[in-house]
Amino acid sequence: MSSAASGPNASGSEPGEQAVLGPDGLGNSLPGTVYLVGAGPGDPDLLTLKAHRLLSRCDALVYDSLVPRALLDLVPEGCECHFVGKRRGHHSVPQPTTNAVLVELAQRHRCIVRLKGGDPFLFGRGGEEAAHLVKQGVAVQVVPGVTAGIAAPAYAGIPVTHRRAGSSVTFVTGHEEIDKGRPGVDWRGLARSSDGLVIYMGLHNLTQICAELMAGGLAGSTPAAVVQQGTVTGQRQLITTLADLAERVEAEGFGSPAIVVIGAVVAERIPQCAPEPALVEMPIPF
Repeated sequence: MSSAASGPNASGSEPGEQAVLGPDGLGNSLPGTVYLVGAGPGDPDLLTLKAHRLLSRCDALVYDSLVPRALLDLVPEGCECHFVGKRRGHHSVPQPTTNAVLVELAQRHRCIVRLKGGDPFLFGRGGEEAAHLVKQGVAVQVVPGVTAGIAAPAYAGIPVTHRRAGSSVTFVTGHEEIDKGRPGVDWRGLARSSDGLVIYMGLHNLTQICAELMAGGLAGSTPAAVVQQGTVTGQRQLITTLADLAERVEAEGFGSPAIVVIGAVVAERIPQCAPEPALVEMPIPF
């Protein structure tokens, strides 16, 4: 697919796409540039123009499972593609392996797209990959994407902020790992400090999360919602209360990927404004 943008400049980059300097400030030792591209939440229509342009001209693609196949069809014929998906309960590619693949591809290609679901810098390990690439002398640039924490609730008609529902919202991961090297999420503290919570990857630990929030003082009657497969085929949502959330999620068979929203904003839901989910399927099977 050809790009509607003007051609590369003298350095080989598109206008507005400048290589990041290496740690010595004198440039990068490898010829390729890695673009950490946000694929958005699933609906291909939510892909940014910049992401579309990069996908349509990249030499190599490294992608996760939480992207629709429709986006893979945008890459040029002959593009070298690598799947590095990670999901609970499935064989996953270790992060050091993904880092090594990106560095190796930068030795052989000029434009490498690292395609990540949602936004690369929001629970996407984009910061880790960017730091590793700069350390290895590889030019890298982040291309933000629409995050599922905003889009999935919106496709259920739920605003994540509302003047009548408080003045703060917290985006938090519910998927705790023992190797993070820092304390876990202080759910009791969040119960007291944030008007709304948007929880990524939270279903596995949902019973504990809900118990901790209520122990922290959040009322069991607080509105809560789960949106599964947000923005794509298979989307469904559950509207309930914090006290009943975990039990109903299990009873009704909700699964990942899903976004959990807790707070008075859920009661401000306007179903009539929710877009129709896109007729695409994800995640990509392992």
